[in-house]
Amino acid sequence: MKVLKFLFLVLLFSTTIFSSNAQTAQKKLPDVSVKTLDGRSVNIQDYAQKGKVTVVSFWATWCAPCKKELEAIAEDYPSWQKKYDMELVAVTIDDARALPKVKALVEQKGWKYKILSDVNGDLKRAFNIQSIPFTLLVDKKGNIVYTHSGYAPGDEEELEKRIQLAAK
Repeated sequence: MKVLKFLFLVLLFSTTIFSSNAQTAQKKLPDVSVKTLDGRSVNIQDYAQKGKVTVVSFWATWCAPCKKELEAIAEDYPSWQKKYDMELVAVTIDDARALPKVKALVEQKGWKYKILSDVNGDLKRAFNIQSIPFTLLVDKKGNIVYTHSGYAPGDEEELEKRIQLAAK
């Protein structure tokens, strides 16, 4: 009986992992408008239609792990762009009161990412994001092939491996 329970759990676990990976690989960016820092509306899908690998990172000025992640990626970003023909789009979820701090922080840090604002939370809701940082990777065909929540030092190395696979 214990063997049957074990086999059932293994089968259930394997099916869950497979279906979760299959769903992630099939997803596309939603049809949602966000704003540039100068107030222009853009559709997030536009960033998945350039034939480039795209990292979309959700963050906020008040989120210390978010800033650490973006700082860690900033060191590798120029070489990633050259090696993998990719781009990173950093989407701030700061509210309207905190939004003026974003541009100053980005300039202070010297981040070369495209910065977008999801001040109304429409994109965050479309992905049902519960916590940040939240990072997703879009392949050249516009499929979301990887997602990651949270940040620990070294996560950028795993992200680079995923970018490398998506760039092939």
